[in-house]
Amino acid sequence: MTAGDGDGREDTVAAFRKAVNLTATELERWLETDESRSVGQKQDGGSESVGHASGRRIVALLRTKKADLTDDDVAHMRKVVGYVERHTAQRPGGDVTRTPWRYSLMNWGHDPEKG
Repeated sequence: MTAGDGDGREDTVAAFRKAVNLTATELERWLETDESRSVGQKQDGGSESVGHASGRRIVALLRTKKADLTDDDVAHMRKVVGYVERHTAQRPGGDVTRTPWRYSLMNWGHDPEKG
């Protein structure tokens, strides 16, 4: 079920599209790499990190028409935007190309090195 525009839905979708700068295909390819699987906090003792699981959901969200987004989808979009904003604010000094910081952000659909 979808909600009306009075709940900030449009703003959330716009912020999500700005925060997530990888395409669904780019993110899908990234999630298959060892680097992607090497970072993040594992959930409930499992083998997959929270960010990696989020990345898989982001791929699906990127392929979902705006009109078909559920309230749960929009809530996850808000979570993604918050994560990207908080994590980018913690950028380490120096070259971040091959760092866990960048890899973690990429799991959430944002590559800070992408122009």
